[in-house]
Amino acid sequence: MTPPRRQPARRRTTALATVPVAVAALLGAAGPAAPGGTGGSGAGDPYFPLSGNGGYHVRHYGLTLRYDTASRRLDATAELSARATERLTRFDLDLKGLTVTAVTVDHRAAAFRRDGQELVVTPRRALRAGQPFRVRVAYHGTPKPVTDPDGSADGWIPTDDGAFVAGEPQGAMTWFPVNGHPKDKASYDFTITVPRGRTAVANGILLGQRTAHGRTTFRWRETQPMAAYLATATIGRFRVERYTTRDGIQVYNAVDAREARAAAPVLKRLPAVLEWESRLFGPYPFRAAGSIVDHAPDVGYALETQTRPLYDSAPTLDTLVHESAHQWFGDSVSLTAWKDIWLNEGFATYAEWLYAEQHGGDSAQRTFDALYARPAGDGLWAYPPGDPGSGARLFGTPVYARGAMALHELRRAVGDRDFLLILRSWAAGHRGGHGTTAQFVRLAEAKSGKPLKGLFQTWLYTPGKPNSA
Repeated sequence: MTPPRRQPARRRTTALATVPVAVAALLGAAGPAAPGGTGGSGAGDPYFPLSGNGGYHVRHYGLTLRYDTASRRLDATAELSARATERLTRFDLDLKGLTVTAVTVDHRAAAFRRDGQELVVTPRRALRAGQPFRVRVAYHGTPKPVTDPDGSADGWIPTDDGAFVAGEPQGAMTWFPVNGHPKDKASYDFTITVPRGRTAVANGILLGQRTAHGRTTFRWRETQPMAAYLATATIGRFRVERYTTRDGIQVYNAVDAREARAAAPVLKRLPAVLEWESRLFGPYPFRAAGSIVDHAPDVGYALETQTRPLYDSAPTLDTLVHESAHQWFGDSVSLTAWKDIWLNEGFATYAEWLYAEQHGGDSAQRTFDALYARPAGDGLWAYPPGDPGSGARLFGTPVYARGAMALHELRRAVGDRDFLLILRSWAAGHRGGHGTTAQFVRLAEAKSGKPLKGLFQTWLYTPGKPNSA
C-alpha cells in the first residue's frame, strides 16, 4: 500500500525521501475465547483485539451486492461456506454499521444480535468440531469507511461516481460480514449490480456482465485464497481495457477518464513489470491481473487488492512495481500476524529498489546508503519494523524503508544468487498460504547455510539506528 497523503511525513516522493506507507490498522491484543463453544470475538492477533473471529474457518464467500450510486444505499446478501474448528453454540462475524434483516445457518433461521462491530449468530443446533456449515446474511444500509489511527479511511469509501473499496487493515467489515483477519483466507464470488453506465470491478476473472432495466450486473470470481482486506468491489465510470499477456494472464484495467491520460504510459508497462517480477520471484501466482485507477482525491493511497491493485489516481511506475510485487508478497503469501507487516511492505519496497537498479536508476546499495545517512534522530529509526508496537505505527516509514534495508543487508550477507533463491523459495513454499518472520529467517539460514539470526535481530527488532557492516 502507498501512504495516506494527509500524513506529510509519510508522503511518497522518492526512495531517498520517504517510502510508501500503508493505511494503519485498528486492532489490539485479543483476549481468550469465551467459554461455552462461542469461538471468541477475535482471531488472537496481538495488535487487533476484534479482528477476525475464532472457532471456524471460511472457505468461500458469495457476495451479491446492489448499489445505488445516487442514494448510496447497498442491498446485499452474503453466503459463507465455513467449517467449525471447535464445537460452537454461537459464533461471531465482523460487520460494522448496516442493518441485518435475516440470518440462516444451513438454511435454518438463526438468532442474531449486534455487539459493536460483531454480528453474533446463534444457530438452532450447536455446530460440531469439523462440521461444514453455510451462513446466509441479508443486510442493507449506507456503508461508510472506518477511520484508522493515522487518520486515514479504509473500507467502503464513497466517491462522486461510485465507491473506492479498499479494506486494509479493517475495512472489509464495512461492506460484508466477514472473518476479518488475514490468516483466514477464502475464495470469492461477486455479483454486483450498479446503475447503467457504471462499472463494478472486483477480484479475479470477470465471468460476465448483463444490462437490463437500467442496471448492469457484473459477475467476478477469485478462486485463489484471499485475505478479506484484499477484496474489492470498486464502482465508477471507468474506461475498460482487456487483453491476455503472452504468459496467459488475463488483464483487466478499469480507469477513470479523468486519470486516463496520465495512467496510460504506466499501465502500458504492466506486462513487462509482471514478467520482470516473475523472473525474480517465480511464476505470477494468479490467473488475472490489471489495475483499477479511480479518481478519489480524498483517499490518498493505493492498495494491492488481489489480482488488480487499486489506485486513487494515476500511479507512478514505482507505485505500479510496488503494488504488483505485493501479488507475491502479501497477497499470495499472507500475514499470520499484523506485526509481521514488513514481510509485505519491506519486500514490495525492495522490489522498487531492484527495479530501479536493473532499469537505469540508482543501485540498491546507493539507495540504502542514502537512507542510512539519516541521523539517529530521524523518524526512519523511530521503532523497529519487525514489531512496530501499535496500530498507528504499523504502516510507518520504518516498516517500509528499514524493512527493505533489512533485505539489502541479507542480500549483502548471502550474495545475489542465494538472496534470489531465498525470495523464490519463500514465494513458492508459502504460495496461497501464510508466513511469519521466524519462518523467513529459518528459510534464509537453510538456503544460504549461514547464521543470520543476529542480522535480523539487529535490523528488525533492535531499537534505534543499527550499526551497518
